[in-house]
Amino acid sequence: MQSLWFKISLFLILFLGFGAEPTYSQPYKFSLDRADSLFQKQEYTDALTIYEQILEQEQHYSPQMLLKMAYIKEGLRDYTSAMYYLHLFYVKQPSRSVLKKMEELAHAHRLTGYEYSDLHFFKTQFSKHYMRMLELMLIAAVVTVTIMFLSWRKGRRFSNTFKIGFTLYLLFILYYVNFLNLGDAGIIKNNHVAIMSAPSAGSAWLATASQGHKVPIRGEQDIWYEIRWKGEVAYIRKTNILELP
Repeated sequence: MQSLWFKISLFLILFLGFGAEPTYSQPYKFSLDRADSLFQKQEYTDALTIYEQILEQEQHYSPQMLLKMAYIKEGLRDYTSAMYYLHLFYVKQPSRSVLKKMEELAHAHRLTGYEYSDLHFFKTQFSKHYMRMLELMLIAAVVTVTIMFLSWRKGRRFSNTFKIGFTLYLLFILYYVNFLNLGDAGIIKNNHVAIMSAPSAGSAWLATASQGHKVPIRGEQDIWYEIRWKGEVAYIRKTNILELP
């Protein structure tokens, strides 16, 4: 049994080690330093170009970089991108001050969909460790099932209390997966966007939306997203939506 647990412990260490975040490459650091230098000199458009290249090509970003990108985009009156970068920052580093900034920006430009509850804030805070905790719980479940199977083959039987407890543990994992599901959402990225009642250009027109509004995405059908618009089920073309991670 000690040998089995040693192997399990070794597996956990290796698994968590491989799951750690990679260190940033030297070219990434050089580009980021150059962009930060341009930002300090108030050469915002040049800095933004490099920031966007880092985000698109390297898939790396720091919270400070996202705030700078949002600042530049707000100055350019590109509120869709400003909200997008603020959202990325919020997901990476949940902060009530960023929520307040998003709400103020939305209120100033009459944008909808940026109302956040305390429950949403709690879920976002907790989601920073969501995957790691889920991995640990699933590994523990697999290890327990493996040990139960090996013990069962040796003729050992488990009490009803243990079975009930393990069943409740599995149900908790299921609840955990669904509890922190914040749902999919996107930001309308174009102006004069038609909101339709069905996934068809010939369906009834509901409204015309401008860029910057945030909408929950409930599903998709061909070239359409099913969304919620002012409490109603509606549809919008995918090309008009900037999906949020």
